[in-house]
Amino acid sequence: MNVLIRLCPELSLKAFAGLIAACGFLLLAAGQGLAAGISQFVGEYSGSVEIVKADGDTDPRDMSVVIREMKKGFTIKWTSTTEKDDGRRKSKTYEIEFQKTGRNGVYSAAMTRNVFGHSVPLDPMEGEPFVWGRITGDTLTVFSLFIHPNGDYEMQQYDRTLTEGGLSLVFTSRRNGEPQRQLETFLARH
Repeated sequence: MNVLIRLCPELSLKAFAGLIAACGFLLLAAGQGLAAGISQFVGEYSGSVEIVKADGDTDPRDMSVVIREMKKGFTIKWTSTTEKDDGRRKSKTYEIEFQKTGRNGVYSAAMTRNVFGHSVPLDPMEGEPFVWGRITGDTLTVFSLFIHPNGDYEMQQYDRTLTEGGLSLVFTSRRNGEPQRQLETFLARH
């Protein structure tokens, strides 16, 4: 307080108190905006995408995602279902809990428990993905880092952007920085 008064001698104590109150209000509003940030994504979404294979054939996939808010973060559960040529359907489902970090809008993945019972990320040096999330405006992004046995790395990025009626999903995969695959689709909110 004394430093600010010395730097701005014309600032009265009453004006200084008003400035402090305004800053507190802005910090409170920013904190509420962050909390509302994840709540705007909460819901169930589904859609489909056609993946073009190397031979030019297409592979249709049904996709769904469920986003739920938790006290200290959120969970994302997503499912990808492919239909085989013989009519069989194969689904893969992943669910990850994300917890708040000390960084605004950045969330760590809590995918396993340590010996003390605390949720912690997986270990990429053991072939497991290192996962984290980020909320920037109306986009919720999940990043996954994989380290292959030979030391190559792969980054996967799922951008889920709020749009009218649902989410625009853009999936990008890079290996050693080189683009491998990109998929784009719309997931409708239910």
